[in-house]
Amino acid sequence: METKLLKGKPVSIHIKSRLSKKISNLKEDGVIPGLAAVLVGDDPASHVYVRSKSKVFESNNCFSKTYKMPKDSSETQILNLIDKLNNDSKIHGILVQLPLPNHLDSKKILNKVSPGKDVDGFHPMNLGSLFEGNPNFIPCTPNGIIQILDFYDIETSGKHVVIIGRSNIVGKPMFGLLAQKFKIGNATVTMCHTGTKDISTFTKQADIVIAAVGVPEMLTLDMIKDGACLIDVGINRVDDPNSEKGYKLVGDIDIKSVTGKASSVTPVPGGVGPMTITMLLYNTVLAAQLSRKANPII
Repeated sequence: METKLLKGKPVSIHIKSRLSKKISNLKEDGVIPGLAAVLVGDDPASHVYVRSKSKVFESNNCFSKTYKMPKDSSETQILNLIDKLNNDSKIHGILVQLPLPNHLDSKKILNKVSPGKDVDGFHPMNLGSLFEGNPNFIPCTPNGIIQILDFYDIETSGKHVVIIGRSNIVGKPMFGLLAQKFKIGNATVTMCHTGTKDISTFTKQADIVIAAVGVPEMLTLDMIKDGACLIDVGINRVDDPNSEKGYKLVGDIDIKSVTGKASSVTPVPGGVGPMTITMLLYNTVLAAQLSRKANPII
């Protein structure tokens, strides 16, 4: 069987082209979609992500500003900054970059972001609306996966989807989206996690597997059925003496192993990854539209 690569770049280009006119219309009304990124500490991966985000926003004629704070910043200082951004009319979206230093209460800080500017989709009000079936801001990675499934015409209705991972960032909202009677949804969804005995029992039954656990190449040939569609959310560094950097990036799926048995798979890198920032842009444009009571893009 030929295994199709579900690359994220063509999907990202497609979505950005749709956003272009919306951004132009907003600018004609004097509105430039603006994102504020709150970056606390010196986590290298966080800095790379925020820089990438800034480049994408600038290249799409949107505004982005990063607020860098020392790793020993107090909770009060961060909450005060978010409060200021909540009341800044030029800022339509607020991103609190995770992970935060251990001394900070991530839940308290994320919940401080106004639901109307919560372009990460992590606020309880937005998550509640999602599970109610009336989503406002959908978390970026799950929404990116939905867009990939839609773009490549992967049927979900009536299918069995197995999600490996139960995080608030991917697993839980992914479950909430696919279980509902949406265009990309209406599936029977099983969620596996660290408490699941013999995950392969479930993945062997799955038409679609979404792996989001951060364990390098844990999903292998013997764990899937013929023709399964595989979505890999993992981005893991593993040692590679043949690389100049000394490491390479791999996903949670052993792509070499499953090639020829799976019908399709997202590569790592180049699959789900490009979609996360694209959907952040999408949500920020949506927030700008909603602030002007313009016609939404969804």
